[in-house]
Amino acid sequence: MTGSNPPSHTPALRQTHPTNRRNRPSRRGSGPRTLRGWKGRLMLASSLVILVLFTWAAIARHMAPTSNTSLTRFDAIIVLGSPSDENGNPTPMQLSRVTEAVREYERGVAPRLILTGGADRNRPVEARVMARTAEAQGIPESAIVEEEEAMDTIQNACYSQRIMQNHGWHSAEVVSSAFHLPRAGLIFSLLPLEWQVHAAPSLEPESAVYSSYITAMDTLKTVRYLVWARRFERCEP
Repeated sequence: MTGSNPPSHTPALRQTHPTNRRNRPSRRGSGPRTLRGWKGRLMLASSLVILVLFTWAAIARHMAPTSNTSLTRFDAIIVLGSPSDENGNPTPMQLSRVTEAVREYERGVAPRLILTGGADRNRPVEARVMARTAEAQGIPESAIVEEEEAMDTIQNACYSQRIMQNHGWHSAEVVSSAFHLPRAGLIFSLLPLEWQVHAAPSLEPESAVYSSYITAMDTLKTVRYLVWARRFERCEP
C-alpha cells in the first residue's frame, strides 16, 4: 500500500434546522403595548378619582349649612371680597355684593359692614375699593370696617371673626354671590359665631355657560377645601 494516502476524516458538519419562528413567542411590541395598558389604567383610575372628588364636593355644597341661628338682626354684615379691576373700580360681581350689603344695612339688618379682601395679583386692595363703593352709596364711614389682608375665603372668615371678637360682636350676616355661599357656609360653620348667609343677586344677566363655569370652578375650590384646606389651613381666631 505504498504511496496511498490515508482516508481523510473530515468532521461532519452539524446539521442545523431553522427555528420555527411561528412557535417562538414574539416580544416585538410588548413593551409599548404594556406601557399603553398602564397608561390607560392610570387615566381610568385618575378619572374615577376626579369624579368621586367632584361628586363629594357637589354633595357637600348641596348640604352646606346656610345658618346656625334664627336671628334676623346681627352685629355686622360681612361682605366677602372679590377682585376689583386693574384701575381700582369694582367689577360687576364685587359691585353686586356691596350693593346688596348696602340694602341690608338700610333695612336695619346690622349697624355696620365688615368689608374683607386683600390685594389680588397686584390689583388694588378689595376692601378699600368696596369701602369707596359703599360710601358712594350712602354708608357712613363710621359704619364701615375694612379687613385688608385676606387672600381667600378661609381668611375672609377668619380675619373678620378676629375683628368681631376684638369688638365684642357675636353675630353676622354673610353676603356674597350665590355660587360662593355653599363653600362659605362650610367655612363659617367651624367658627364660634352666630351667622347666616345672604345671596347677592347679579346686577346684569348671566349666560347659562358662565353660571355653569363659575359654579364648576367654585366646586373645584370646594374639593381643595375638603381634601386639604380644612385640615391644614384652619382658622385660628
